[in-house]
This record gives sequence, C-alpha cells and structure tokens, in this order.
Amino acid sequence: MSSVEERATDLARQHESGQLVVLPTVWDTFSAAVAVGAGFSGLTVGSHPVADAIGSADGEQMDLAEYLQVVRRIVDSVDVPVSADVESGYGLAPAELFERVIASGAVGVNIEDVVHREGDRVRDRQEHADYIAGVRQAADAAGIDFVINGRTDAARLGETFADPLGEAIARIVLLEQAGARSVYPVALSTADQVRQVVQAVSIPVNVTAHPVTGHGAGDLAALRELGVRRVSFGPLWQMWLAEQSAAQLERWR
Repeated sequence: MSSVEERATDLARQHESGQLVVLPTVWDTFSAAVAVGAGFSGLTVGSHPVADAIGSADGEQMDLAEYLQVVRRIVDSVDVPVSADVESGYGLAPAELFERVIASGAVGVNIEDVVHREGDRVRDRQEHADYIAGVRQAADAAGIDFVINGRTDAARLGETFADPLGEAIARIVLLEQAGARSVYPVALSTADQVRQVVQAVSIPVNVTAHPVTGHGAGDLAALRELGVRRVSFGPLWQMWLAEQSAAQLERWR
C-alpha cells in the first residue's frame, strides 16, 4: 500500500493533469470498494452521506473523531487517494485541521464557507481565503502535496448577496490565490454559469453531478467541453441507491 506522501502526490498530479477527474463521493468501505472496482483513481468522502450512514446529521453535527474514523477505514480499504469533506473545519484552527485529516490518511479536504456551528454564519471572502491559506501553510510545512478543494456556497445563498454568482467568482479567485488546488462553487445549474467560473480561475473547478442524470450543464462530455476538471457526487449517489433499493424492496411487502 502506498504511503500518505505518495497518495498525496498522486491526487495532486491528477488535479494538475489538465484532464477531468471524477472522484465518486463515498460513505463507507462498501461504497469505496464499488467505486474503485469501477475503475476510479480517487475518492471523496462526503460528510452528508457519512452522517446518514452512521445515524447522525450533516452540518458539523457529527463527532469529528467518529467521522475521521470512518475516513480512516475507507482509506485503509483502498489503494487510491482519498479526499475528505470537513465542512467549515469543525471549529479547528487550520493547522490542527490539517494534522487531524492527514492522520486519518486522507490527502485532501473540501472546506466550505458556511460555518454551521455558528448558526450557518457565512465567512466573508478574506476570512475564508485566510483559513484555506492556513491549511495550505500547514501542509507545505509538513512537506505534503495536499489538495484543498475550496468550496463556496455563495451561488446557493440567493438573497444573501446582490449578485450570488459574481460573489462566488470573487471568492474562488481568492481561494486560488490562497493555495486551493481546486474550487467548488456549489449550486451551479447552467452551462453559462459553469463557463463563467471556469474562465475565472486556472485550477480545476469542481461540480456536483448525479451519477445517472448528470448535471444541469450536461453529461460528462458536456462538462469536459465546458472546461470542468473535477466532478464529485455529493450525497446524490447514496440518495439514488436508496431510491432504487426502496423501489425494489417494495415488491416484497
């Protein structure tokens, strides 16, 4: 099994390749094995599907130690790099967050700007960029080629901002400057929105797609044509499996 340093370098190179990388979002060793068996070269662990799997709730309501134990089991069960969603950081200082994530074996993180434990407070632009920069500094000091996916919910928050998409673009520009290796403006729904954010940064833009129906901007080929270079599933794969399973199980009632 490869070392943490080797897996980190692998994930970083995938992001630097210029190619679109699909990182299925998993929640346990079973889903991880299914995704790796299907041929994927990396995985994301989603806080929402993990919370559902362990009987907790999303929004930083899980015990972080318990969550990272799930991440550790997933990491140990596969031989591909794994990135973990850590929401807004669970109230930890950037260096401590990095140390705890890397100790779990994950070699990347997804960090968002909505602080759920503070009443869903939205970090301002620079505050979020500074937090990302702190994680980058800790990773660089440790000599780990850590992949930070900088998430912003600005486009999702509607009336919170006069120009939600413009705010999202301004934020991802700052996140790239802060050391993010990819950016994730959630809730993009059209090809034009995707095109605008892709043109704003030089690092990969992550979009959430449904594994069956794709994204509002199109299927995998369409996203590649738009310049998207990272796709994850969020909770959508798990939700789809639940829907399919329920439909089949109803036949046995």
